[in-house]
This record gives sequence, C-alpha cells and structure tokens, in this order.
Amino acid sequence: MHRFMTTHNLPVRLLRLVAGLFLYGIAISLMIRGNLGASPWDVFAQGTSRTTGISFGVCTIIISGVVLLLWIPLKQMPGFGTIANAVLVGLFADFGLDLIPQAGNLALQCALFVAGLCMLAFATALYIGAGLGPGPRDGLMTGLVRVTKRPVWMVRSCIELTVVVIGFLMGGVVGAGTAAFALGVGPLTQLTLKWLQVDLHAKSPKASAVDVTVAAPLRTAGTD
Repeated sequence: MHRFMTTHNLPVRLLRLVAGLFLYGIAISLMIRGNLGASPWDVFAQGTSRTTGISFGVCTIIISGVVLLLWIPLKQMPGFGTIANAVLVGLFADFGLDLIPQAGNLALQCALFVAGLCMLAFATALYIGAGLGPGPRDGLMTGLVRVTKRPVWMVRSCIELTVVVIGFLMGGVVGAGTAAFALGVGPLTQLTLKWLQVDLHAKSPKASAVDVTVAAPLRTAGTD
C-alpha cells in the first residue's frame, strides 16, 4: 500500500504540510477556548501572551524562533517544514482564536478540548507525513538527547516541566486538560499515523529526522 512518508511528489508533500499546520493551529485554538488546560508549550505561550499583551499566536512564533536559536549550539539542521511550523502554527492559532468563542459551560469546554486534541493528533500525523523536517520543539528535544546522552523521556519531561511551570507562573491555564493532553495525544497520534499510513521508518534523511521525534512521544505517552 502507498505510504505518505515515501512519496516524492513535492507539491503533494507541501500541501500535506500546510494542511497539517493549519489544522494544528486550529486544534490549539480549540483547546485554548476550552479553558481546561492545554499542552505545556501552549501553557507557556498563553502565559507569555497574558504577561506581555502580545497575541497568543505571535508569542508562539517568538518562542519557536528562540527554540530554533537553541538548535545552533546543538548543531541541529532545520528543514523547510521546521521553518513553516515555526511561522504558520502561531498564525493559524490566532486565526482560530479570532473565530472560536470562549466556552460558556463545562460540556462545551470538554467538547472543544476533545475536538482540539483529536484534531491535533490528526494534524501531527498529516504534517509529519510530509517528511519535510521536525517541529522546532521536537528538534530541540532530539538535539538535547544526542548531546546529553540522557533518555528521551528524561529530556522531554524536563523541558515540558520547565515550560509549563514558567507558563503557569505567568498566567497560563494548567488543568485537567494538561494531564489529558499528556495521556491522550500519544495514543491518538499513533492511531492517526497508522490510519494515514505514515511510514516513520522510511529510508530518507527527512524521514529519519522525524523518526525519533515521533517515536519518543508515543513511547512516553506524553507529548507536545
């Protein structure tokens, strides 16, 4: 069966990348509007936004830029998809936040969060299937794993614990949704990767770049 990761059709891969990043941004906005807590990095961006007065999406872009600067000493090489991720997710998240109203009751909060979580897992599989490079935060993780020789779970946990604490102290929302995200996004992403026939072990430079990135969260069942 044809697999998403092995296609060499660049226009199709670019379409998958942009569609995946668009859905990813909308998924983030759904979870933010649910107001039950989101991923650690989104809590960080939310706290930064509330502290500085800058929009959530622009804060996401700025954070991505800072993370990419941290790639330099780690000797990580970004792909086109990495740069697109850094710029577009924040823009699409702001677009979604402008359209989606704040949830007014618990049932709607839960519905928005669940919809956002499922959409984010699908979007992750979609843009990873483009094989054009990992996201900025995943690249930071894999670079630190390589340099420090520490286990993936330890490095990822330290990064996400740090950003969620900082984000919370700055006013980001941490709640049941944050825990649900950590527990649910790995299995859901694994399911959508299988459904979309994304081959994480394709023998190409870009494929190998995302292999560790995706496999690690699925093993630890807690991702961003």
